[in-house]
Amino acid sequence: MKRSIRPLPFVLAIIVGCLVNYLGDWLLGIRIELFWGLETFNFRWFLAIFVLPILVGFSVSYIYGLGGKWIAFFPPLIVQYFSYYQTQNIIGVPAGADLMPMGWWGFFVILAMEVSMIGGILGEIAIKRIYGRSAPPSDDMNSESNQPSATVLSGKPEGTSGKEV
Repeated sequence: MKRSIRPLPFVLAIIVGCLVNYLGDWLLGIRIELFWGLETFNFRWFLAIFVLPILVGFSVSYIYGLGGKWIAFFPPLIVQYFSYYQTQNIIGVPAGADLMPMGWWGFFVILAMEVSMIGGILGEIAIKRIYGRSAPPSDDMNSESNQPSATVLSGKPEGTSGKEV
């Protein structure tokens, strides 16, 4: 079965996810690329790394539909990359803070991306009401009785005893 990306829902889901992530970071007042010492790791920082990405992933998956969990990791990566670039090259590092070393920053971004994928899974569950693959529609059900046909129950066509002659 050929699977393809649906371009319009893909782009729309990524844009909405980026907006949710950016606005959430802005409302929380957190920029994970800045290191303020131990004061960096507070409750709002925890919300920005572990709770906000769940909402981001949920929104992406809810808009895109099934398969949204696979694209739910893009918005945290995009938003945090541009935030790091903006801090490093445009607005600068505020007094009293340091720019997070790239290795630490990358680790925190990967955490946010993986939590966002968890949100994507939750979004798929909200869409399907179950998780996993659905059985494909088949014509093995008798339309009159809604019972599986004899072929399905025994594995043999109707009217055969299973003995070979």
